[in-house]
Amino acid sequence: MSGFVSFVGSGPGDPELLTLKAVDRLSRADAVLFDDLSSGPILSHARADADLVGVGKRAGRPSPKQDHVSRLLVEYAQSGARVVRLKSGDGGLFGRLEEELVALRAAGIGYEIIPGIPSAVAAAAAAGIPLTRRLTARRVQFVTGHDVSGQLPADLNLPALADAQATTVVFMGKRTFPLLLAELEAHGLSRSTPALMAESVSTPDQRLTRATMGELAERLAGEVGTAPALILYGPLAEFADD
Repeated sequence: MSGFVSFVGSGPGDPELLTLKAVDRLSRADAVLFDDLSSGPILSHARADADLVGVGKRAGRPSPKQDHVSRLLVEYAQSGARVVRLKSGDGGLFGRLEEELVALRAAGIGYEIIPGIPSAVAAAAAAGIPLTRRLTARRVQFVTGHDVSGQLPADLNLPALADAQATTVVFMGKRTFPLLLAELEAHGLSRSTPALMAESVSTPDQRLTRATMGELAERLAGEVGTAPALILYGPLAEFADD
């Protein structure tokens, strides 16, 4: 007997930002495989007798290998279980969703994808800014700040990322941000471009740091800390409210 997998986007961390469908699937799941950033109060919506399995990946920390996570999903589903794969933010944004979908398809297991509020959207809301703006920010671009080895990706479209008329959101980019800025400067982006670093968005530990690109790069060249973060830059960050 084959079970079913629901890929559930948990949003940025605040349990009140879960969708109704996400809460429903959590409350009916036999097993929940969750990311680190999807733990805590969000898991209170799971059944008391459900298997709760942490499979999150965090930079600089021991983490389960992706093939192990995919294998767990398949094994739980093949036992007939209703499984929730709980991913932070929206699973389709830098959430390793595709690898897990491929494993389920190969095993003939049914699934659904339930979107969550992307952390980039939550960060902008927390700062009191829109991601787009008439005339000055007609385009939004999301980019990852590190590759599978933890380094700045070598194939970034740097001219696009240096576009001062776009709102750019860098995921997982604290450690590589000084190097990224050096590359962007070489493509014409000013160090005085407004930037916003949003850490632990929507949680009690939320912290918003407003600076220029240069100031933020200097800060991150020292201590980056362990809090998950997004970095926004472009023509909008300067409008952030305290």
